[in-house]
Amino acid sequence: MPGTNLTHAEAHARSLLVDVVNYDVHIDVTQSAEFFSTHTTIAFHCSEPGASTFLDFIGESVESIVLNGESLVPAALYDGSRIELPQLGVDNVVEVRATGRFMNTGEGLHRFVDPADQEVYLYTQFEVADARRMFAVFEQPDLKATFTFTVTAPARWEVLSNQPTPEPVPAEGSYTGPGGTVEPVATWRFDPTPRLSSYVTALVAGPYHLVRSTAQTRNGDLPLAVGCRQSLAQYLDADNILDVTRRGFAYYEDMFDYPYPFAKYDQILVPEFNAGAMENAGCVTFAEAYVFRGAVTEAIVEARAQTILHEMAHMWFGDLVTMRWWDDLWLNESFAEWSATTCAAEATQWSAVWTSFAVADKAWAYNQDQLASTHPIVADIPDLEAVESNFDGITYAKGASVLKQLVAYVGRDNFVAGLRNYFRKHAFGNTRLDDLLTELEATSGRDLRAWSALWLETAGVNTLTPIVTVDDEGRYSQVVLEQTAPAEHPTLRPQAIAVGLFDLIDGTLHQRLQVRLDVDGPRSVVADLVGQPQADLLLVNDEDLGYTKTRLDARSLQTVVAHPLALKDSLAQAVVLGAAWDMTRDAAMSGRDFITMVLASITDPMSSMMLRTVLRQMSYAARFFVAAQHRPQVDVQIARDLRTAAQQAPAGSDAQLQLVSAFAAAATDPDDVAWVGALLEGTADLPGLAVDTEMRWTLLTGLCSAGAAGEEQIAAELQRDPSSTGHERAARARASIPTPAAKQAAWNTLVNDPTVPNQTINAIALGFSTPHDPELLRPFVQPYFGQLENIWKTRTFAIAQAITSLSFPAALADQDLLDATNAWLDEHPQASSGARRAVADHRDGLKRALTAQAYDASA
Repeated sequence: MPGTNLTHAEAHARSLLVDVVNYDVHIDVTQSAEFFSTHTTIAFHCSEPGASTFLDFIGESVESIVLNGESLVPAALYDGSRIELPQLGVDNVVEVRATGRFMNTGEGLHRFVDPADQEVYLYTQFEVADARRMFAVFEQPDLKATFTFTVTAPARWEVLSNQPTPEPVPAEGSYTGPGGTVEPVATWRFDPTPRLSSYVTALVAGPYHLVRSTAQTRNGDLPLAVGCRQSLAQYLDADNILDVTRRGFAYYEDMFDYPYPFAKYDQILVPEFNAGAMENAGCVTFAEAYVFRGAVTEAIVEARAQTILHEMAHMWFGDLVTMRWWDDLWLNESFAEWSATTCAAEATQWSAVWTSFAVADKAWAYNQDQLASTHPIVADIPDLEAVESNFDGITYAKGASVLKQLVAYVGRDNFVAGLRNYFRKHAFGNTRLDDLLTELEATSGRDLRAWSALWLETAGVNTLTPIVTVDDEGRYSQVVLEQTAPAEHPTLRPQAIAVGLFDLIDGTLHQRLQVRLDVDGPRSVVADLVGQPQADLLLVNDEDLGYTKTRLDARSLQTVVAHPLALKDSLAQAVVLGAAWDMTRDAAMSGRDFITMVLASITDPMSSMMLRTVLRQMSYAARFFVAAQHRPQVDVQIARDLRTAAQQAPAGSDAQLQLVSAFAAAATDPDDVAWVGALLEGTADLPGLAVDTEMRWTLLTGLCSAGAAGEEQIAAELQRDPSSTGHERAARARASIPTPAAKQAAWNTLVNDPTVPNQTINAIALGFSTPHDPELLRPFVQPYFGQLENIWKTRTFAIAQAITSLSFPAALADQDLLDATNAWLDEHPQASSGARRAVADHRDGLKRALTAQAYDASA
């Protein structure tokens, strides 16, 4: 569509020309199931009278445009995404009447019909640039304005936006509700918002179940609401969400020394959401995965708390003070991630959350930082399409890791003082990186430009390798940390780290000594270790202070493989497992050794997040890093040990829940598959295991993947659970059936049916792409590449990215697939940048897999 991909240059030119005052937006959602009316009046100033500019709008049609009292011809000025505005005055008012289209992709104004009761639920998702799917707008973050929303909807609905909900006024017309009932409608006119960027405005409407409460803030009692669909109300644990919320407000207002800047705070869990959550000002939306319909792991409860605190931090980082353009997206996301982790560690029950961060988030960052698509934390974002792809491990996890270092570098007190000045100076405005560095330099007295150049403005991750020399008496005569960088990103970075020495005593690794040092350049001598007896484990980056990959020296690697249960400190254990995972990915440790180490480790209590992470890494290693000739034996070993560990785990424990789920996904042996079936049917007894709705789908999907269940069992389970989530789970189970017909049906749905909503697309793609027998995907290699360009031309970004990323036949993991991937990239240099990035990332994964497989074969 012409003009949808706004460039930075265009946005900058428009920001010099236009100063927006106010939007008055009226949305009527009562007209049909496909379309809504949208009427927008915008007041704005122009710095160059007589100049032209444009509004952004993506919808079904534009009926009228009135600029400064003059009616313009929509057909001549609207191209499907932009509305040209000619001959501007100094002060301007433009009025646009249009028809918008409800979306099923999680972008714009999303409409969902609950299969449980046929009720309709609406919500908006505008980041990066989808406010233009609901109303005409200058769609860029630095053109802030006030927004006055008026909404016409069924009178019995809850209608929420950024400001407190007003009393509705009866309106003309009617609405056809569930079962054909004719219902009255009403209009809600909200007060104007503070100055906001368009992407954090919001509308949530429908018969939502709301739990209301308050939080004590510096401005008095703040109205709170937590909500979800009526059919999920019984599962909503609002008390837990509200407790985390109140703790977050108290912590952030104290840390930032700036009162919460909006009039209320709603947190609504909405269906078919593409992300974890979105920081709409005063009206945060969350994925419904955080409504727990059955037993969940502590890792997921912790993740929900982290998400709550992350979005709350955005009320200051992002909503109050906003980046000028998307190259400073990290000013939102990295800061929110660091703030949330710090708050969780210091103000909630999850005091060990930095361990979770080390084992999960940093692994995500390291992986992302080694792809061809890696980028600096402060990324070059030439256009909207580029930013869509940058909600990644660099922007979130690497950014937060680097901020943690920056706090240590300038001092916590100086850092917080700089933030407080930053908020006061730039409230309701827009900033760049330089604005923040200026405040931190003023409070710390440090020059941060060199630090910024090395850490924020360059890409890639370094590796620290200990080079150990031991004398005849078994003492270190020299320990050197060798720092290396990939050739594509050769920057060596200074950082402060710790090195720990651990001795194996009666089966347990005890720390004997820890030294701290500044690493800089290619070689750093650890002078304090000279003369120390050689340790059983020399742990580089002890306490996980640095952002760096690390290596284990030969003796340390031998120790942790032979004694995987010996290390009891959770953060040290996370660093060791992280080093082992990095070594496996880099073909410095065999996939089989890594899997053996993980399988031995899971019999000992570890944090929920650590267990979740290593189980995923083990599964990935088995599929991609183990040589083909060894995979059958490894698969048997994994299923056998997971079943044993699940049976031995404490009844009702978090570990039991995770291990049974992992086992169900791994089971292929007839006896194992029969046990999965018996757990589902209730004929096998595993004390403490809650075979609830979610566990039933987990077990059934495992049976479908093993070829032991099919459409009949799926239909029966769907009858038990006819919810929207049940339909998504059924779609994944159906796509998991290991037959050519089932795979073809899944593929046809993915590429040919635009009516399928976003979360169902994700479920089908996951079931399709993870068979036990990768050869089932061989027939889809050429269709995959043959459809890519059409997918990116005809589908929205969210759907195109999901199909491209999740349905890639990666499980084949062989040279033929790599050759096909390279061929497509060579032959399609003009393809969408989003498509090329996703395919290039797959290529990098395949290269890494083939190298690791070769190493595993020779190990």
